[in-house]
Amino acid sequence: MIASCLCYLLLPAARLFRALADAFFTFRKNALLAKSSSSQVEGDFAMAPQGVDQEECEGLLQQWREEGSSQVLPAVSEGPLLDKGLAQSSLALLMDNPGEQVAASEDKWPGRQLSDLQAAENVEEPSFEVLGEEPPPEVEGPMWAAVPMQTDPQYADCAVLPVGALAAEQWEEDPTVVAWSMTPEPVPQEEAPLWSFEGLGQLQPPPMEIPYHEILWREWEDLSSQLDTQGLEAGDGPQFQFTLMSYNILAQDLMQQSSELYLHCHPDILSWNYRFANLMQEFQHWDPDILCLQEVQEDHYWEQLEPSLRMMGFTCFYKRRTGCKTDGCAVCYKPTRFRLLCASPVEYFRPGLELLNRDNVGLVLLLQPLLPEGLGQVSVAPLCVANTHVLYNPRRGDIKLAQMAILLAEVDKVARLSDGSHCPIILCGDLNSVPDSPLYNFIRDGELQYHGMPAWKVSGQEDFSHQLYQKKLQAPLWPSTLGITDCCQYVTCHPKRSERRKYSRDFLLRFRFCSVACQRPAGLVLMEGVTDGEPERPAGWAEPVPEEDSSEPEPVGPRAAGAIQHCLHLTSVYTHFLPQHGCPEVTTMPLGLGTTVDYIFFSAESGQSGDRTGRRHQDGTLTLLGRLSLLSEEILWAANGLPNPFCSSDHLCLLASFGMQVTAP
Repeated sequence: MIASCLCYLLLPAARLFRALADAFFTFRKNALLAKSSSSQVEGDFAMAPQGVDQEECEGLLQQWREEGSSQVLPAVSEGPLLDKGLAQSSLALLMDNPGEQVAASEDKWPGRQLSDLQAAENVEEPSFEVLGEEPPPEVEGPMWAAVPMQTDPQYADCAVLPVGALAAEQWEEDPTVVAWSMTPEPVPQEEAPLWSFEGLGQLQPPPMEIPYHEILWREWEDLSSQLDTQGLEAGDGPQFQFTLMSYNILAQDLMQQSSELYLHCHPDILSWNYRFANLMQEFQHWDPDILCLQEVQEDHYWEQLEPSLRMMGFTCFYKRRTGCKTDGCAVCYKPTRFRLLCASPVEYFRPGLELLNRDNVGLVLLLQPLLPEGLGQVSVAPLCVANTHVLYNPRRGDIKLAQMAILLAEVDKVARLSDGSHCPIILCGDLNSVPDSPLYNFIRDGELQYHGMPAWKVSGQEDFSHQLYQKKLQAPLWPSTLGITDCCQYVTCHPKRSERRKYSRDFLLRFRFCSVACQRPAGLVLMEGVTDGEPERPAGWAEPVPEEDSSEPEPVGPRAAGAIQHCLHLTSVYTHFLPQHGCPEVTTMPLGLGTTVDYIFFSAESGQSGDRTGRRHQDGTLTLLGRLSLLSEEILWAANGLPNPFCSSDHLCLLASFGMQVTAP
């Protein structure tokens, strides 16, 4: 009698314990199934030690089968937990019974009981307090973990995935974003992925909360306080200030054609989608008023760059390289700061001319600065901006000089004012020449003696003096059919003295009684009444005044044969040396060697020139107010070279701030 009463008292508690035990078994089995095969799970359960109360466990499980698993949930909700220690001991007895656990596998459950049990698992989560386990710590936001990427077995990189998404579905994300996302905790040293290229260290990107422009520590150099050293005073008058950026952004097609130059880079950072996002971020951060780009791929320009730059407030002009090339140059300006006066694309290719058989191009714009309202009757001179990408081939310095001569001739035509002077000029781009090379000195100094110079020496990129055969420059450098003088100006059509000229009747009457007209020509046939008379000079007839030569003066030729020159008075924004580091500045790193090939030249010095009449004029000038510092080769090596996750081109951008004098009428 006492035993039967005890059984009735323990029946609700037993049902609760059975439900919790079954839920725990299923939870533990599912966890093991996710980590190992079914045979391993069954083996683990079979190795569990047998308890002393095996018959009691068998009875409880048999009673659960007879009553049906549908009563598990009501029993759990209605039956109070009378004794926590008894519940834990009952669960321990059930866990120690291997026979019933094997029978409790999913392939042996009836269909109805299996569905009810799964429903119970979805509704009621196991209580860690009842099971005797510590609950996991609460984490705000999603929990992240590093999981090896499966995109390419060659690279053992790490992607970032939510823990909850591992069992649900594969996280679909841009591989660029995945590859460079950061985990909140550092990865152990033994689990850090390694590069597949020997001799190259892994690139560890810094935390993403650091702005990208501070990674390589490019500082803005304010030069406004140094105006006295340039012979200018800050209080001379108001200035129109603007910024200009020159940037070779690395065309995707050219990068893929020379993939051996980028073996040090992870493939994800070389994708165009990643690089485009980085480039746009760089444009937005520095926010220049004028943007000069080189190696702009045509389809990328029309599909992505031009629409994005237009949304940023730019008006863009683009010139694709001739032939089958897919990239070109672009010049963009903000219409709120400038008004376009003219745009001149420049092609260096000339059919049938071996010296100019390459497809490089340039672009020259004449912009009128827009002054804010309220300044009264003031004005500012136009601004000529030239952008180009000169041939790379280090052996063909003759082609580079010819291309630069064509660009300078176009700049001279666009920037020349009505009085013969030039408006302020900025010439920038990738010139594929190093500082202090003959080509560089020609642009800066305005003159170059080229006759007999080895062609490889013009750009100074490589030393080919060891070669037996060296192409040397001969005068003239280009034929006269090119239409450009040795002063890098277009040939103007002046009438020759031997050409027949058109005269008016009044002009001829002035010579009616001149001395020459009164002389009888030799061999003139004598005809009575026609050629036998001599004119008489009327009294008081003045001597004829000779006609003034109204033609424009011919440009002054070079001082010596085999020389070229120009009169644009250009100087470089950068000094090409880092005094604080004691090493040269670099703008690119081909094959891991730092060098400078990108420049911004501007008209800074007040050049005086005269013509045959003795009239003198002064060229327009610009004031350099600041510039974005360049980097050394050592610093770029510390960032794993170029490109890297923060600079998505193999060139650094150049950025400078200028001031133009505002004058009153």
